[in-house]
Amino acid sequence: MAQIIDGKAIAAALYEKMRAEVDELALKYGRRPGLWAVIVGEDPASQVYVNNNLNRARKTGLVSEVINLPESTRQDELLKVLGDLNEDERVDGILLQLPLPAHIDKDAAISAIAPDKDIDGYAGMAGGLSARRGAVAPCTSRACIELIKSTGIPVEGKHAVVVGRGELVGKPVAALLLGENATVTIAHSRTQDLAGVLSGADIVVAAVGRAGLITGDMLKPGAIVIDVGINRTEDGRIVGDVEFESAARRAGYITPVPGGVGPMTIAMLIRNTLDCYLKHTA
Repeated sequence: MAQIIDGKAIAAALYEKMRAEVDELALKYGRRPGLWAVIVGEDPASQVYVNNNLNRARKTGLVSEVINLPESTRQDELLKVLGDLNEDERVDGILLQLPLPAHIDKDAAISAIAPDKDIDGYAGMAGGLSARRGAVAPCTSRACIELIKSTGIPVEGKHAVVVGRGELVGKPVAALLLGENATVTIAHSRTQDLAGVLSGADIVVAAVGRAGLITGDMLKPGAIVIDVGINRTEDGRIVGDVEFESAARRAGYITPVPGGVGPMTIAMLIRNTLDCYLKHTA
């Protein structure tokens, strides 16, 4: 039976370490790291998500503020707000909450964020993390790597299969795995003989958005399985892209859904803010 990679527990331990680090940095440099969020409109889900992130950041010792802009905000007005945050020395990380209203060009807004303050890693989601100089790794992709490393098994030399080719997770996590010297294959929902591709994988990252696509009989015995998928079933349950019960009987390590990648993604948002702060104060 696979060992469960408990994202909540790993994130909790990381928060404790980061809190101690923030306190030391504040004494050394005379200020705490700053995380500013920008929300355009009044989408309830966005409000909850941002508030949860900022509350966690404050508990970790960061200075965190939110700028709420009305739905009617023009694109040039949003770009002005982002430009001002780029120049504000109190701000180390900028979280631009998506989705944006339809009349605002999302790509233009993302591009307006300074790469060394883009803590969500939007700038690093394309071009193998090299789209913009100084870009940080996207939070979910970085969370995947941290969860893999938590097993204690070296990534170098392993065969990793990333199932999913999206800009948000699939491509950047593949780039990060390459950076760890893994041999990486990118598969997706239309890959012929997906089971054959997965059968030799030491590490599997599932990020395709199809409930139960990967079953236990597809996996190499002892594989590390990171399930990024979040899918709601007809009966209201939240499940991943991996059929958990059968996969857990065959894998060596596996993340649950929920409770795996999700908690670590928020932790990586704060870790990215600290890393940007260190660049700004060095």
